[in-house]
Amino acid sequence: MNATSALKMRSTLRADNPVTCMEALKNGDTMVKLSCVVMGLGNMAHKQVAKGLLFLAAEVAYIVFMVAIGFHNLAMLPGLGTVERQEVWNEELQIFEYTHGDQSILLLLYGLATIILTGVMFWILRGTLKSGYAAQLNEAAGRHINTLTEDIKELFDSNLYRLLMTPSMFFITALTILPLIFMICMAFTNYSKIDNHLVLFDWVGLDNFFTLFDSNSVLGSTFWRVLGWTLVWAFFATFTNYFAGMILAIIINRKDTKAKGFWRFCFVLPCAVPMFVSLLIMRTMLQPEGAVNVLLRQMGFIAAGESLPFFTDPTWARVTVILINIWVGVPYTLLQLTGVLQNIPTDLYEAATVDGANAVQTFFRITLPYMFYVTTPYLISTFTGLHRQRQQLQRHLPAVGRRPRHRPGLHRRQHRPAGHLAVQADHRPPVLQCGRRRRHPDIRHPGRWLAADLPPQQVLP
Repeated sequence: MNATSALKMRSTLRADNPVTCMEALKNGDTMVKLSCVVMGLGNMAHKQVAKGLLFLAAEVAYIVFMVAIGFHNLAMLPGLGTVERQEVWNEELQIFEYTHGDQSILLLLYGLATIILTGVMFWILRGTLKSGYAAQLNEAAGRHINTLTEDIKELFDSNLYRLLMTPSMFFITALTILPLIFMICMAFTNYSKIDNHLVLFDWVGLDNFFTLFDSNSVLGSTFWRVLGWTLVWAFFATFTNYFAGMILAIIINRKDTKAKGFWRFCFVLPCAVPMFVSLLIMRTMLQPEGAVNVLLRQMGFIAAGESLPFFTDPTWARVTVILINIWVGVPYTLLQLTGVLQNIPTDLYEAATVDGANAVQTFFRITLPYMFYVTTPYLISTFTGLHRQRQQLQRHLPAVGRRPRHRPGLHRRQHRPAGHLAVQADHRPPVLQCGRRRRHPDIRHPGRWLAADLPPQQVLP
């Protein structure tokens, strides 16, 4: 790009965006500069009253939000809450009442949301300055100043991109950026079921990352083991599907292959069956008394009464899951690579044949580079998204070496005895939880979960 074209492009961009915030603060009049404090004042002073009132309404709404809950959210963000849920014995009802305490997860989420909302308001403030300064320049030059109706019409014409991108950016911020920042911040806290830091937790800085490199800690030993298996799973699940589908696609698309449609139909048939049905069939066939083990016993490969540990041994289970993933995933790769192979120009193969290239050289010099060039985004998305497929496999296949999360007979969250009655003292209706009845509650130990002496018919099931 030469200097003339660069200057022309710069002048074009200058014509499209003639106003910047720095110019508005430097060259704007008093009303435009006061827009930093009272949003929309510059627009209202230069014949854009409706537009200025909209900016002012946005500022008022933001101030009301900050006064109501915003400043509290920011104030609670450094400490993440300190008030625990209290337990108070109600002598009249003979039950414990539980007051509502702080929840660090909600405080962290609300604090981050308030920060993002503040950033959005700074972006609106930037738009206010530019809009007010543009109205000032148009009024000084005697040009037409758009009304609010004309600005709305421009949203469907020259500014259509803004109208279409605003909803997308809102959902991306709320559903992607905010959860991502939230999870990154959680890594710097002591949130854990160890020492009961599930409701209230604190910032710990880089301590969690230091703990990862300590092989004697629970977090370190578990993390590296899980990370190793995740990388092994992602590598084999991606490249076994890819190369197996590639080999099948090349064999079926050869000129010498007969009945190509029939072979394609046979290998693509698993795609027609829902994945959960295929996984349930595999689960049934690979059970100790399933079809595979019974057939191996009848053929004499394993002794009577024995079975291959497809789901009971960790190593066998991992290999089994990879093989099942090949059965489920190869047909999709076959379909994609078949389309890629059919789009490779035949002139390349004819020229390679004339030059004396053999089948191996043709594959590595023409077929493989062409397929890699087309399917690289597919490989990346498959490698990074395999955790969803592994979750589906774990959902429909037996758990391997998985310990129960909760002891039987105890409450799911805090391991309290099943069957006692508790009331949460809050503005919401009381929440009843079942518990084991005690004839004489021990008031001297308020930490215990005790219930009123109710008749049997009043105890919740």
